[in-house]
Amino acid sequence: MIRVLLADDQAMVRGALATVLGLESDIEVVGQVGSGNEVVAAARETKPDVALLDVQMPGKDGLEAAADLRAALPSCRVIICTTFGRPGYLARAMAAGAAGFVVKDAPPEQLVEAVRRVHSGLRVVDPALAAESLATGASPLTGRELDVLREAKDGATVADVARALHLSEGTVRNHLSAAIGKTGARTRAEAVRVAEERGWL
Repeated sequence: MIRVLLADDQAMVRGALATVLGLESDIEVVGQVGSGNEVVAAARETKPDVALLDVQMPGKDGLEAAADLRAALPSCRVIICTTFGRPGYLARAMAAGAAGFVVKDAPPEQLVEAVRRVHSGLRVVDPALAAESLATGASPLTGRELDVLREAKDGATVADVARALHLSEGTVRNHLSAAIGKTGARTRAEAVRVAEERGWL
């Protein structure tokens, strides 16, 4: 049996995934959680072979949870399963140690096959997303530019961002200016939107 842990903040989606996987004779859903913060503890308790993680969840997102899970239980293979097929998410998922990346609008049999293939040691990536990722390329933003955009995302002032990140206001302005230039945006709000749409943020 392939033991699977599900992490998705939408109970209906989580239940649907559990039902689809539970119909298979060789797959058992051993745990379900609704936030990224619960993933590692649930995995330690249920000992899954494969964890299916959503990207956008409360607390830690699925990409952070994937990295934590790979560090805590290296034998557990991770598949990111998301509504948002963004090239940047794919790159970040692979960097976090995920073995698979599938989008939720894929047919159920593709998800089932992805679980089996990842469990057998293979990597599984949505082909259309892989092609788009290659065409888009890696994020041009540095880690610090991403930090500044994250802090500025909800309308925080330069002073607020500087305090939160322990930087000078001039340094924050420089990072914001660089991020705006690299994303081709005109404003910081637009830079945040572009970075989110491409999965960089």
